[in-house]
Amino acid sequence: MKKKSLKLNFIMNIILTMSSFIFPLITFPYVSRILLPIGTGKVSLATSVITYFSMFAQLGIPTYGIRACAKVRDNREELSKVAQELLIINIIMSAISYIILFALLSFVPKFRCEKKLYVILSFTIILTAIGMEWLYKALEQYTYITVRSVIFKFIALIAMFLLIHEQEDYVVYGAITIFAASASNVLNLINAHKYIELKPIRNYNFKRHLKPVLIFFAMSCATTIYTNLDTVMLGFMTTDAEVGYYNAAVKIKVILVSVVTSLGTVLLPRASYYIQTGELKEFRRITRKALNFVMLIATPLMLYFIYFAKEGIYFLSGNAYSGSIVPMQVIMPTLLLIGITNILGIQILVPMGREKVVLYSEIAGAIVDIIVNALLIPKYASTGAAIGTLVAEFAVLVVQYWSLKNEVRDSFKQIHYIKIAIALVLGSMASLWVKLLGLGNFITLVISAVLFFGAYALVLLAFKEEMVIEILETFKLKKRGEVEK
Repeated sequence: MKKKSLKLNFIMNIILTMSSFIFPLITFPYVSRILLPIGTGKVSLATSVITYFSMFAQLGIPTYGIRACAKVRDNREELSKVAQELLIINIIMSAISYIILFALLSFVPKFRCEKKLYVILSFTIILTAIGMEWLYKALEQYTYITVRSVIFKFIALIAMFLLIHEQEDYVVYGAITIFAASASNVLNLINAHKYIELKPIRNYNFKRHLKPVLIFFAMSCATTIYTNLDTVMLGFMTTDAEVGYYNAAVKIKVILVSVVTSLGTVLLPRASYYIQTGELKEFRRITRKALNFVMLIATPLMLYFIYFAKEGIYFLSGNAYSGSIVPMQVIMPTLLLIGITNILGIQILVPMGREKVVLYSEIAGAIVDIIVNALLIPKYASTGAAIGTLVAEFAVLVVQYWSLKNEVRDSFKQIHYIKIAIALVLGSMASLWVKLLGLGNFITLVISAVLFFGAYALVLLAFKEEMVIEILETFKLKKRGEVEK
C-alpha cells in the first residue's frame, strides 16, 4: 500500500483536532450556562463511569490494532484476517461489558437514578467496537477520518442549539455528545470493504493477539484509572457541582492536549512501519522531530492558560464556574507532561515492542493518583483532584524517561530550551497587561492571545528555530503551488 504523506496526515489531524476544539468552544458556553455545574456534572460522572466499561470492551485494541494492522497493511489477505480477529474479540467483550453494566444499573442506587443517561451514553461501547478506528489509522486514512468526523460534529452542533433549552435536558446533551463522537463509526463498518474482506475467514488465530492485547488492556486500565478516577471519586466523595467545576477545567485541558499530541497520533503507524522494515534512522528522525514539536507547542499553551484561566473559564462556562479556575491552573502543566509521554510511550516504546514499560509507568501513575486523590479530595475537592492528576502524569513521565534515557537523551539535548524560554518571557510581557484593561473575557482572550502567541512566534523566527522555519516554508510552498495552479 502506498505510504501517505506525513505532512498531509499531520494537516488532516490538525483539522480534526481543530474541529474537536471548535465544537466544544461553540457549544460548551451555551450548554454550561443552561445545564449549570450540576447538569454538566451528572453527564461528566456518567461519561467517566461508561469509560470504564468501554475500556473493558476495547481490551487495548485501539492502540494494539494500529501496530498489528500497520505491520501487514501491504497484504490484504493477512490484514483482513487480523482486522476480523480483533473485531470479533471486540464484539464479544462489548457483550460482556453490557451484561455487567446493566447489572450495576439495577443494583447501585447512584447509577439507577440516572439509568436513562447511562444507557444512552453506553452506545459508545458498541459504536466504538464496530468502528475499527484502529484499522483506518493503521492505513493512515486521516483524510477520510477527518471529513467524516467534521460532518458529524457539525450536525451535532446544530442539534445542541435546537434541542437543549433547560437544565433537565442534560440527558439530551449526553446523547448528542455520543452522536458527535461515535455515530460516524457506522460509516467505518460500511466502508471497511475497501480495505479488508468482510466475509468470514477460516482458521482464525485469536491466540496470537491475546498476550499483547492483555498488555495493552492493562495499559488502558491504568490510564483510564488515573484519567477518570478523579471524576468518579469526586462524584462519590463530594457533589455534582464540584464534578461540574472540575469537568469545565478538564474539558479545556483535553482540547489543548489533542493539539499537543496531534503529531504523535499520526506518527504511530509510520513508526511501527519503520521498526518493522528496519529503517531505524528514519525512526529516530521522526522521534526527534515529535519531541521538539511538543516542547514548542505545549509550553506556550500551558503558560497562556495559566495566566488567563479566569477569562477562559468565564468565557466558556460562565460566572457560575468560578470554582473551576484554580483546578484549571493546577492541571495545565499536564499539557507538557502528556505531550512528552505520548511520544515516549506511544511512538517509541510501543513500536519497539516495549509496551510493558508503558504499562508499568501507567500503573505507577494510577497508584499515585489514587493515593493523592484519597488524601486531597476530601479537603480540596476539585483542586485536590487536579493535583492528583498532575502528580500522576509526572510519575508516568519519570518511569518512561528512566527506561529510555539512553535512547532519547540526545533528542532532549537538541531542544533549544533557552530560545523557547526567552520567547515565553517576551510573550508574557507582551500580553499580561491586557488583564488590567477590563475589556471583558472574550476581548481580553482575543487580544492577549494574538499578542502572546504572536510575540512567541516572532521571537522563535528571529532565532531561526528550525521547526518554526520548516512549518513556515511548508505553508509558503503550499501557497506557491496553489498560485501556480
